[in-house]
Amino acid sequence: ATSAVALGKVELYERRGDPIPEGWGCDAQGKLTTDPKRVLSGGGLVPIGGSEATGGYKGYGLGMMVEVFCGILAGAQYSNHVRTWKVTDRVANLGQCFVAINPENFAPGFADRMSDLLSIQRGMDPADPSTPVLAAGDPERMNIKKCEEMGGIPYHINVVNYMNECAKRVGVSPLLPCTNLVSN
Repeated sequence: ATSAVALGKVELYERRGDPIPEGWGCDAQGKLTTDPKRVLSGGGLVPIGGSEATGGYKGYGLGMMVEVFCGILAGAQYSNHVRTWKVTDRVANLGQCFVAINPENFAPGFADRMSDLLSIQRGMDPADPSTPVLAAGDPERMNIKKCEEMGGIPYHINVVNYMNECAKRVGVSPLLPCTNLVSN
């Protein structure tokens, strides 16, 4: 996503009844809001970088590039032609764009230089000493490790309840009871 977060995160906050962090979304008038309901009912996600005052136009530019590559160039839907996930009466027709680059075609030693760059980044003094500087993929690797240690993926109780309501409506087995529920 070329927005601050994916829409699914806003939906999770809405299900939990929590406000979203400032800068994630806007209401139908384009004003920033922390109310997930306003984002989901006619509002939208804010581009990477936030508002124009905080460099959001750069994220907007990246978003346009993704629309061109994955929608227009791929011959797929784009912009407001993309159906929402709740619409199920037609095919989504979502495009993809894959760019394969062999970094060794540019200059030798890519792997070593990349490893050095990541070491430099991770070795920087963090703004908050309790929060280390991370590189792309580090949070995901930490989350995978945490889930492996817990023996599964923890779910918020509201998500479990919602999924069990859906299961009941469509006549499938509900999620099994477990002790690894996230209370907040």
